[in-house]
Amino acid sequence: MKKIILSAVLPLIWISVGLSQSDESPKLVVGIIVDQMRHDYITRFWNHFGDDGFKRFFNEGFVAKNHHFNYFQTKTGPGHASIATGTAPSTHGIIANDWYHKTLKKEVYCVGDTSVFSVGTKSDAGEKSPHRMHTTTFSDQLRLHYQFNNKSIGISIKDRSAILSAGHSATAAYWFYGKDEGVFVSSSFYMKQLPKWVKEFNSKQYPIQLLKSWNPIKPIETFVESSSKHNDFEKLFEGISVAEFPYDLEKLAPLNDNFDLLKDTPFGNTIVTEFSLEAFKHEELGLGSSPDFLAIAYSSTDYIGHHFGINSNEIQDTYIRLDLEIAQLFKAFDHQLGKGNYVVFLTSDHGATQVPNYLKANKIPAGYYQTKNLKSKLSKTLYDKFGVDHLIENISNNDVFFNRQLIHQHSLDFDLVLDVAKEYFLTLDFVDKVFKSTELLQLSEVELLHHLLIQSHHQKYSGDLIFVQRPSFINYNQKGTTHGSGFNYDTHVPLMFFGKGIQKGHTFRRTEITDIAPTLSALLSIGYPNGSTGNPIHEVLN
Repeated sequence: MKKIILSAVLPLIWISVGLSQSDESPKLVVGIIVDQMRHDYITRFWNHFGDDGFKRFFNEGFVAKNHHFNYFQTKTGPGHASIATGTAPSTHGIIANDWYHKTLKKEVYCVGDTSVFSVGTKSDAGEKSPHRMHTTTFSDQLRLHYQFNNKSIGISIKDRSAILSAGHSATAAYWFYGKDEGVFVSSSFYMKQLPKWVKEFNSKQYPIQLLKSWNPIKPIETFVESSSKHNDFEKLFEGISVAEFPYDLEKLAPLNDNFDLLKDTPFGNTIVTEFSLEAFKHEELGLGSSPDFLAIAYSSTDYIGHHFGINSNEIQDTYIRLDLEIAQLFKAFDHQLGKGNYVVFLTSDHGATQVPNYLKANKIPAGYYQTKNLKSKLSKTLYDKFGVDHLIENISNNDVFFNRQLIHQHSLDFDLVLDVAKEYFLTLDFVDKVFKSTELLQLSEVELLHHLLIQSHHQKYSGDLIFVQRPSFINYNQKGTTHGSGFNYDTHVPLMFFGKGIQKGHTFRRTEITDIAPTLSALLSIGYPNGSTGNPIHEVLN
């Protein structure tokens, strides 16, 4: 019923605005996805930002202040896919970054594809495509609507971020390959060879110029919003004994996979900005007769967050620098397209939790768990009960996969096996809840946790048993932090718009990540992605 009402209202929105596909649509839609960006980074670091970056969204555009992911497995692959498709992993099929494939009996990577070959590198870094994503994206619909007479390009440090954001019909997707090369590469899924401008960019060897020294962009004593104390909560680069500015990147690079070190510094964002500006210029984005789409995914924020945690000087320095990077993009768009002739949205693929040891040091419940030994311990429990070994095939992404062939072969009661496994999980300190996959379908989605689990669960790909950890308990190292849950620290991310057709204002109404693609589709009067389950955020539309 809700969808029927919206379909009746949307034409009225378009008519009232007077949208015309010929002269009223924006020339360019830009999606900026900042990896691991918590919503509160904006408020924490606000006083360090200028007026031309993050604050421009507040001054000129619309800000959704209660924006969340609507599924449990908050990771990079599902995040970018959900932003792009307007639906959750249960529909688009990207349930994690990597997952156990029940039919192939092995782990698969969300964009891994050995049927294609690398472009721009001799390594296998280009054997990637969006073939595991089942639905169309906003950019696919934009290309379809204009008979492919426009362009869609995705750019990132990470392959999955560039590929899943750009869509199936993308003109191109480019990502950074470090190691000993330090170049942007692509896949034969998109092209046979790199364009001339990409080859020229790679030949300039920007990574060598950027891997010099990392100093705080402002006096470190002004970083009162983060911890400057020496602590045991941050992971160290190889070759140093203290996580402290400055970092001699030139010296550290050989000890930290050479150009891969760039990813763990703010200069990974810098090279993405420079490459994006080159793409904008040489591909003449926004200058054609039909709207183009450019997805820019900043991934170094994620690497740095994992490395140093969300309370570090390093993460604060990175966001102050990113504010300047974004302002640089806007300046170029204004100059070439003119203010008000393009649309930008900014969001994130997930958030992150505080380092659990930091929380524990401040008397806040938190902790760690490891799944690497969990399989053998659970298998022993089941063997003691049923006399059959190897009943567990895989445990990953909070999913437990059982060996159904063995269970059938030994005439075991499948539900009874699951019940025994559930009882075992509930004895573990880090586990809060456990569900059978069949139970998920019977849960009421009115309960938020149930809704998140259902939206994460894909019947073909997900496990037979799903466990939920306690808040701020992570399957990770004792230093640094991670993400991947349905708790607020992982789901609450920014969502901001400005540009042509965008209303100035804000809302505290709960919006969800799957609402972005329908909102953009409504703005441009094009079809929704074919699996979209979200709704347009009507307050955004002018």
